[in-house]
Amino acid sequence: MRKLLLFTLLISSFAYGQTIDSLYKQADRFRDKYTDKYYYGLSDIKPVNESHSFWYLTRTPKGSEFFLINADKKEVSPAFDQQKLATALAKVINKETDPYKLPFRTLQYSKNMDSIYFSVDETKYTCLLADYTISKDKDQTPRNDYYWGGIFKEDRKDKVKSPDGKQEAYISEGNLWVTDLATKENKKISIDGSVSEYYSSNIYWSPDSKKIVCCKYRPAETRKLLLIASSPKDQLQPKTEEYDYPKPGDALPIRRPVAFLVDEGKAIEFKVPDVEAQFSLDDIKWDKESRYFTFSFNKRGHQQYVIYAGDISTGKLRPVVDEKSQTFVYYNALYQHWFENGKELLWISERDGWRHIYLYDVFTGMVKKQLTKGEWVVKSVVNVDEKKRTLIFKACGMDKGEDPYLEKYYSLNIDNGKIQPLTPENANHNVTFSSDYTYFVDSYSRVDLSPTLVVRSATDGKVILKPQQQPDITKAVEAGWRMPEVFSAKGRDGQTDIWGVIIRPSDFDPTKKYPVIEYIYAGPHDSHVPKSFAISQRCSELAELGFITVMIDGMGTANRSKAFHDVCWKNLKDAGFPDRIAWMKAAAAKYPEMDVEHVGIYGASAGGQNAMGALLFHPGFYKVGVAACGCHDNRMDKIWWNEQWMGYPVGKEYEECSNVVNAKLLQGNLMLILGELDNNVDPSSTLQVVDELIKQNKEFEFVMLPGVRHTLGGDYGERKRRDFFVKHLLGIEAPVWNK
Repeated sequence: MRKLLLFTLLISSFAYGQTIDSLYKQADRFRDKYTDKYYYGLSDIKPVNESHSFWYLTRTPKGSEFFLINADKKEVSPAFDQQKLATALAKVINKETDPYKLPFRTLQYSKNMDSIYFSVDETKYTCLLADYTISKDKDQTPRNDYYWGGIFKEDRKDKVKSPDGKQEAYISEGNLWVTDLATKENKKISIDGSVSEYYSSNIYWSPDSKKIVCCKYRPAETRKLLLIASSPKDQLQPKTEEYDYPKPGDALPIRRPVAFLVDEGKAIEFKVPDVEAQFSLDDIKWDKESRYFTFSFNKRGHQQYVIYAGDISTGKLRPVVDEKSQTFVYYNALYQHWFENGKELLWISERDGWRHIYLYDVFTGMVKKQLTKGEWVVKSVVNVDEKKRTLIFKACGMDKGEDPYLEKYYSLNIDNGKIQPLTPENANHNVTFSSDYTYFVDSYSRVDLSPTLVVRSATDGKVILKPQQQPDITKAVEAGWRMPEVFSAKGRDGQTDIWGVIIRPSDFDPTKKYPVIEYIYAGPHDSHVPKSFAISQRCSELAELGFITVMIDGMGTANRSKAFHDVCWKNLKDAGFPDRIAWMKAAAAKYPEMDVEHVGIYGASAGGQNAMGALLFHPGFYKVGVAACGCHDNRMDKIWWNEQWMGYPVGKEYEECSNVVNAKLLQGNLMLILGELDNNVDPSSTLQVVDELIKQNKEFEFVMLPGVRHTLGGDYGERKRRDFFVKHLLGIEAPVWNK
């Protein structure tokens, strides 16, 4: 009966000319139609050197235009003559150039603002604004291909000069040596280094040039990720690639800090508690008086993070900060600011249940003052003015009755604790400060509120300029664009507000029923539902096929309370699903057009793990899932992300959360998408799922993309994803592509 009703609704829809082919074309045209043709919105905003000027790029009825804001003069003017630049550039690149479709979106000004620098097709150019002469830059150094997972063994041959310029330190055959640059005499400072345990080439001189700290370094064997490029572009035969790729439970290097008194030839070994249990020991720095050095010690398992000071006079360590948690200390979100006076330190902690700023006494290791407090979150400290004893920070959730994820900016007086709002509007504030933090440009919006651009004083947030040219959605709305809806409902506990977004198709008819598709990414390192305005959100095009699409932040993600975040600990399979399901049921109760009997889900990376997990652990609600490049077993993925949330040592929780181990539970319809050259999540993570599903005699679809890395699927993957949802949620066949 249910299928018959759905079929009847679909037939009704297609009777009005909405064939499946036309719906695909509608989805394909969505971004171009609304974003490029009708929406006059903002793009980049950047400060100009050491000035009170900013440039920004915006769409206008003419096309893309660059403007320059002068905050001192309270003026907005064209950043340059785009017609003259286009004419000059066309001659240089030998290609017709539209002045309002320039082939670059970002630029830099010279120091005196008489020239601009930009790149076209990776070639760097300079344009002299006096006469619009364009020339290639002398420096055409290509951008380095950076691999995030590289392990850098600390055995380089660098020579590190002392602050007074009279000596150089280096490592030879595992030991520390110092060269007197005047006499060229080489002096061996350490004697216990070896090939298997050597002194680190990360060498830190004291400011007085009399002392050195470096770590005795014991390397660990590094696991390698091996990939096969089946279809290389430059040859017929396959190629192989290899990357450093430590995984949870792998051995890690061990560092032991040692201080050397260079003139005396004396070594001071500092005994770090639980040194063999380190995840990392880094961020070594000296105090200005060369009395002590400090370093950060992250204990493996991420339940303790300590900043130690090593006193040269006593040879002892003392903790400056000792951060502990029964669950996890999110070390990638920590913040520290050392005052020039050497006596104080700013620190961010969740120790009272919310993320707040603390002022420490460096010498006693005691908290002098908790600077912020309340049921809201400090996201980051933006700037510290030590002379004025003030700071600027970004926070969310301070203003009750608003979406608690909206980012706002505040100034704080360190001594009296007074907090001054700088961006009071009920919106998400995207802010760009001048280099001296005197002014800032504020583009504020919400998913359901178009942007406003203003220039403010960083002292009190007062608006000093509102440019006449503002983002305008009028034409887009007239053309049929529909505003997304921000929606909140209670989560699993019946008390906590869960926030998300509802996106309806542009031809939405409230008398019809629409299957619901959730885009999911539940990585605990952040919250993920968009908060700023955009004509095209991540799943807007998908909605055009006849779905209502949603994005939700459930428990286990960041930027709420510590208790909210802790739900993920050793429990990534949870992914906030009880909250997501409760949210969608509440939305459907308010909006009967949402058919929560037919719910699909898709995501990539951690979201790929989540999308498959929805079908394994919540098959009564989720019926169709598309999982791209998923981290399907946390033992298979990179060490730093997975041990942060799943803990160390590797315990039974890893197996309990594994989509491979639980593949036997699969119900519903699953598609897996994988790039064969994924060097972010090991491709074997998905292939092991495939293997287990075959063993369990389960039906599924698998799309392998040759030559592709970490991906949601690209254009081809998007088409396969659409076809899969159309078939299994709408019950109709996708267009015939092989014509």
